[in-house]
Amino acid sequence: MGLLSLAIWVPIAFGIVLLALGRDEQVNMVRWLALVGALAGFLVTLPLLDGFQLGTAAMQFVEKAPWIARFNVNYHLGVDGISLWFVLLTAFITVVVVIAGWEVITRRVNQYMGAFLILSGLMVGVFTALDGLLFYVFFEATLIPMYLIIGIWGGPKRIYAAFKFFLYTLLGSLLMLVALIYLYTQSGGSFDLVAWYKLRLSAGAQTLLFFALFAAFAVKVPMWPVHTWLPDVHVEAPTGGSAVLAAIMLKLGAYGFLRFSLPIAPDAAREWAWLMIALSLVAVVYVGLVAMVQQDMKKLVAYSSVAHMGFVTLGFFIFNNLGVSGAIVQMIAHGFVSAAMFLAIGVLYDRVHSREIASYGGVVNTMPRFTAFALLFAMANCGLPGTAGFVGEWMVILGAVKSNFWLGLLAASALIFGAAYTLWMFKRVYLGPVTNDDVRGLSDINGREFLVFALLAIATLYMGLYPAPFTQVMESSVTELLRHVAQSKLS
Repeated sequence: MGLLSLAIWVPIAFGIVLLALGRDEQVNMVRWLALVGALAGFLVTLPLLDGFQLGTAAMQFVEKAPWIARFNVNYHLGVDGISLWFVLLTAFITVVVVIAGWEVITRRVNQYMGAFLILSGLMVGVFTALDGLLFYVFFEATLIPMYLIIGIWGGPKRIYAAFKFFLYTLLGSLLMLVALIYLYTQSGGSFDLVAWYKLRLSAGAQTLLFFALFAAFAVKVPMWPVHTWLPDVHVEAPTGGSAVLAAIMLKLGAYGFLRFSLPIAPDAAREWAWLMIALSLVAVVYVGLVAMVQQDMKKLVAYSSVAHMGFVTLGFFIFNNLGVSGAIVQMIAHGFVSAAMFLAIGVLYDRVHSREIASYGGVVNTMPRFTAFALLFAMANCGLPGTAGFVGEWMVILGAVKSNFWLGLLAASALIFGAAYTLWMFKRVYLGPVTNDDVRGLSDINGREFLVFALLAIATLYMGLYPAPFTQVMESSVTELLRHVAQSKLS
């Protein structure tokens, strides 16, 4: 078993063990076992970074074994510069979420922790799968633990939100399955991604494939106008569920564009780039305006996520190194910042049991340490230089200007909306005099909560101040992807 298999199956194994334990018996043992499982899952990913070879676009740490031999389906894993950081991000966020839910979750603790560990392994599987059917299995399997997390530990309308999440994402994925079967037949009975990249498909076939894959990945991102499930799900999901959904699960769709849509249907991707850019700009501008009028903190950050992911899809379809690399950096940065934003809202909700902005005011007077962290993450969400939130957006805007000045100007102007709704929320919640007895009675964050925010703050500042390790890893893979897309398969 190689490193990638360990990264997938170690957390899943710990999750299964946790599910087998008694419901609410030996809660402390369950929590510690979950932490050990999350840490073990993270530690096995570190050698991937240490042993990763720069300067090559080839897949590394490859594992391949027959799975369903009759249909030539293989258990085929590998990472390149595009997928490596997502494996580490998934494992890191899982550790943070386990620590964050330590005291907050008091019922069915073993099932809660087990679901997150299993989900972590499945998401790593999505980022490492090099077999089309294996990718589909992991991609769809992630729905099950997240569905349960929302439906069991969510808010009052959790069942509605869980069904909406499941149906939206499942229906989109059915068209992807049709596309994968078509590619299987066209490649002579192979699900190997590398073989699919070499196919010479007609313009019509590429267009149909592009939109079939778009149906699955756009819903997952989520792109406008198929984003409506996200705010409902975020509002009802438990804090840990919102953090993982925003930090990792939204990235599965964006990653699908890079791994499937662009290299398999390059001509269609270029032909329909104008549509993808238009939808991305609508997400950045319109959804940013929608976020400004939200009264619920979770809804505001949920719409903020849609706007930030609009920068990601914009970067992909301007087809230059700055744009694509910036979009990938933005995905990683959004993983840190969005998780921190949702966890910060969770800290307030655990104390006051309200997500309404109007329920707060003057939190800095009673929770100064917490407010310092909240300010850092709010600034990162605005894209302040020196934080992770700045690097990716700046690269995408530069790439957009390089492609078309007015496109870059429109994208850059949208940053104003991000700053407006984030600072508006921060001012109303944290600054000024104490507005009510609930805020007056708040206690500052404890050691466990401090650790959670310190880990995310270090990641946010490190990436903002020294982004070179992130961009160096992906450089060769992004260059190769763009070279592949630029070479028309029809010629």
